[in-house]
Amino acid sequence: MSVNSGMLGAHMPITTPVGPAIEFRDVAYHVAGTEVVDRLNLEVQHGETLVLLGRSGSGKTTTLKLVNRLLLPTAGEVRVNGVPTGACDVIRLRRSIGYVIQDVGLFPHFTVERNIGLVPKIEGWPAERTRARVRELLQMVGLAAELAARYPHQLSGGQRQRVGVARALAADPEILLMDEPFGALDPLTRDELQREFLSLQQRLHKTVIFVTHDLREALLLGSRIALMEAGRLVTVLTPQDFLRSNDRWASAYVRAFADGLQLVADRGTS
Repeated sequence: MSVNSGMLGAHMPITTPVGPAIEFRDVAYHVAGTEVVDRLNLEVQHGETLVLLGRSGSGKTTTLKLVNRLLLPTAGEVRVNGVPTGACDVIRLRRSIGYVIQDVGLFPHFTVERNIGLVPKIEGWPAERTRARVRELLQMVGLAAELAARYPHQLSGGQRQRVGVARALAADPEILLMDEPFGALDPLTRDELQREFLSLQQRLHKTVIFVTHDLREALLLGSRIALMEAGRLVTVLTPQDFLRSNDRWASAYVRAFADGLQLVADRGTS
């Protein structure tokens, strides 16, 4: 499938359900008196890829973990499809949300097929339906069918990350949480997976929260960019508006990004 190689933004679905998919209402998370997340108010719409952008320690990953109750807010409320997460059965909540992390977290003693089919099996899917779903997902993420019998240590880093994405999609969740999923990969593999993810999202229209500190990645993948600094939400903008923003934090990111591009150009002409 061809992918739009332009820098700016994933497409939104043509129609979306009423109301936000995820809401943060005056959410705070404190640890030992430190405000990791402070008074966060944010909505994530159905079918969009909202990128949480910020440097290390800005509260991005903590915000992500508040959605599937890996962490509980100190104050305020997180809602998923209008329901407070505190009122949800935590197991059902987590099974309904795909979760992809940088180090993948595959079970080393499970084959690729068993790793991808884990949640469907737990959910009681018939074996043949699970196998068919695994085959479908391997094709969807660009992996050969024969890799189903391999173990994680027999795969490259890019292949393991694709398996991680497939596993997150196995039970067809509406929501995906992605925490620096491509950050540990070499630049060429990372670029390839970014574009494959963009193509996949244009087909599936999942609701995605994507954590990164990389502005280029945010501009490529995000429907909107939520910039965080020191636990607070600075601004939420489309990729196009982010590049034009006069906000001092956004401007600092844009300047650093432009300087990086200029450095690459200078090296190419030296």
